[in-house]
Amino acid sequence: MIHRGQRAIRWLCLLAATALTSCSLQPASPPARTPLVVFAAGSLILPFGDLEKAFEQAHPEIDVQAQYHGSIQVIRHATELHEPIDVVATADASLLPLLMYSATQPDTGEPYAEWTIRFASNRLALAYRPDSQYAGEITGSNWFEILARPEVRVGLADPRFDASGYRALMAYGLAQDVHGMPSLFRDMFGGQFSYPLTIFREEGLTTITVPEIVETIPKAHIVVRGGSIQLLALLESGDIDYAFEYESVIRQHGLEMVSLADEINLGAVDLEPLYRTVQVNLDFQRFATVAPEFRGERIGYGITIPSNAPHPEQAVEFVAFLLSDEGRAVMEADHHPLFDRAMADNFALLPEALQALCAPTDPP
Repeated sequence: MIHRGQRAIRWLCLLAATALTSCSLQPASPPARTPLVVFAAGSLILPFGDLEKAFEQAHPEIDVQAQYHGSIQVIRHATELHEPIDVVATADASLLPLLMYSATQPDTGEPYAEWTIRFASNRLALAYRPDSQYAGEITGSNWFEILARPEVRVGLADPRFDASGYRALMAYGLAQDVHGMPSLFRDMFGGQFSYPLTIFREEGLTTITVPEIVETIPKAHIVVRGGSIQLLALLESGDIDYAFEYESVIRQHGLEMVSLADEINLGAVDLEPLYRTVQVNLDFQRFATVAPEFRGERIGYGITIPSNAPHPEQAVEFVAFLLSDEGRAVMEADHHPLFDRAMADNFALLPEALQALCAPTDPP
């Protein structure tokens, strides 16, 4: 017969054994994932979102934390707001040398970036809905006439913050010269802003100047938003009829599209000399160290790793994944193909792992 005291001891032993078993069966806490902060242009939201999923599947120890803004605004987060960022990707590669090489970190005096990889292109186009005004009439030949009609509401990204905004202005400058219509720009933008956008042509160069304050007048038929992606909601809700967007974005969202001529869309590889006949100047000192002047060129997306990136090794892995065959497949599935060969300036300063994936643009 088991006495009461013996029974109590047995229960205590059983409880102790159960506790030990329970502890041994509990899974260990997963190791902390390394956060990788990526700031990118708004037109990369969908392809980079899918890239993030594929990258994290291949690198489960890394947690990509992405934010999307207009390209100039992306850079300002690094150089003016001094946020710790691991990867910066813009819709205009030329912004990175212009605004990051020349800006220095207050603590070290080093430039915020020293190299740029030009990895993808695009084309500027017009997005619209089947029920947009004059949707049945608009073509690649008469789009500027349709958009100039006062009852047609047109979305434009703010050229002070978003590359697609100043590229839309460049498209008008190019169209004005290509079609021999010197009033085309003024027909669209004249009288629409409290402080006017100006245009003049001299010695083969068309210069468009954007004032410090971009503010439309009441009942203007042009609607300005900080980034081109913000225009999509207005377009889908019917608040605007047309919006200047990149072809990749229009295809990603299943919208109707007016393709612009190669001489105008800033996407043709052999028309760089023509594109360089137009320039946009920003008439304000948002960037104290540089003159904000953007010369027309073939659209090229750029990516870099800031010199003060908190996680530079993981950032290199992310950029390498983007440039890999798997990254290319992800981007192309979202209608945003990469260049056949990524091109890098200041090639010697690139991390060694990225040099094998790029060709130098520097003179030999």
